[in-house]
Amino acid sequence: MREPYEILKKIKEKKPLVHHITNWVTIYDCANIVRAFGALPVMAHAVEEASEMTKIASTLVLNIGTLTPELVDTMIVAGRQANKKKIPVILDAVGAGATRLRTESTLKILRKIKVDVLKGNAGEIATIAGAEAEVKGVESMGVKGSIQEIACNLARKEKNVVVVTGKEDVITDGKRTYIVKNGHAMMGSIVGTGCMAASVIGAFCGVEKDYAKAAAAALSCFGIAGELAAKKAKGPGTFKEQFYDETYNLDEKKINKMMKIKFEISSERR
Repeated sequence: MREPYEILKKIKEKKPLVHHITNWVTIYDCANIVRAFGALPVMAHAVEEASEMTKIASTLVLNIGTLTPELVDTMIVAGRQANKKKIPVILDAVGAGATRLRTESTLKILRKIKVDVLKGNAGEIATIAGAEAEVKGVESMGVKGSIQEIACNLARKEKNVVVVTGKEDVITDGKRTYIVKNGHAMMGSIVGTGCMAASVIGAFCGVEKDYAKAAAAALSCFGIAGELAAKKAKGPGTFKEQFYDETYNLDEKKINKMMKIKFEISSERR
């Protein structure tokens, strides 16, 4: 798969505008990582301008990490405009399964708008799919059953792309599955890498209409930057600094040498 660099090159050339309605804890990091990849971030949370901002955007990223009922309503307003404009909507279901509000809000968004890419950790995705799972805060503590099979079935049901992040990332549209093995344990030592990953997926989907391929490329490039940063970092503080630098300096040689993406044809559950 040689597409990751080609998609990254398109981002740097086209500079897609990535509109976020996102997590207040990680909003600064999401903006920075999108900019480091070459895209343009914007954060417009007021319901009075959410639709208008979406009109000029290339993609919409929704993140329920610090949700309120009012913010969910704003997400739906923006999502409907994105659907009307036919730009991708990425939903990061942060903490779904931890509280009723988060779980019900995720399901409400999925009912009210077309979500093109649904992202979460194993516990979050399993909860949304109705499988048995445990989520503690925003961390996945366990899932009963095969998360890859759960994700494939959920993607078929929702007719979208489901992304499960973890030690190995699973990206599936129910027919095709990509397994991405890039990344480093140090990425888990700083707050926000999950939210940042959703923003990066948004940037890649903003220039590539095959959203499964775009998400796989995004997570591979994101993980490669993490691997390179970990080689130079002395701890979480220097890792974060190096992470932005390595993201900014990704090139064709590094990506083609280091990417670890496995492609599979998904089997139908019998």
